[in-house]
Amino acid sequence: MPVKNTNYSVIYSDDDFIVLNKKSGILIAADRYNEDAPRLDLMAQEEFGKLYAVHRIDKDTSGLIIYARTLEAQRELSMQFEKREVQKTYHALVYGHPLWETLDVDLPLQPDGDSRHRTVVNKKFGKPSFTSFRLIGTCGPYSWIEAKPKTGRTHQIRVHLAEKGLSIVCDPLYSGNQKPVRLSEIKKKWNGDECEERPLLSRLALHAYKIEIKHPKTGEAVSFTAPYPKDMDATRKQLAKIFGVDPLA
Repeated sequence: MPVKNTNYSVIYSDDDFIVLNKKSGILIAADRYNEDAPRLDLMAQEEFGKLYAVHRIDKDTSGLIIYARTLEAQRELSMQFEKREVQKTYHALVYGHPLWETLDVDLPLQPDGDSRHRTVVNKKFGKPSFTSFRLIGTCGPYSWIEAKPKTGRTHQIRVHLAEKGLSIVCDPLYSGNQKPVRLSEIKKKWNGDECEERPLLSRLALHAYKIEIKHPKTGEAVSFTAPYPKDMDATRKQLAKIFGVDPLA
């Protein structure tokens, strides 16, 4: 029996395309800065054969990624992304409390704009980028945010939130605060051993939760959602138990 790959799970597959739920820390295609880093496309090709990229998500982001299985499907799906016909929904856990219920951010972004290869706002050289945000609810020091990017710029959601004074939990590039989420810091009567405690979450708290496309062959509208990874789900459950706010409720 083949060994199950723990870096991704299969949400959907047919002869035209596949939808995977990837873990954080895995590249979805070749990267010029780190040629030896683990790559989702190469892992999945061992299971599905030749795959063709149609969009990207950040290495540190978990969640949904689509690959085409034929050149025809790649053309059709790529066109949907290009024409901004694809509906994407992300969930993020951020530090702090936004003063808004909803927020639209429209800023020109330039990737690889500084020495740390970060994306920066640049009115002269940046490309248009637009994200709609909604506050799901606040939980102690944190808030759950829903993000719907209309464009697909590198690190778009992370930069848009940072520009509005909010940073995603454990963002290594755009957050000054690298503190992981620990139960001892959010639960009043916590009786564990601080030396033995393992963080609930210690990586970028951004998850590509839902995607809606048209099937490349039939044109039928199809929608996929990706369950939270274990670390993000454990955090969700604890925050829901303590503060009564659940992004999946």
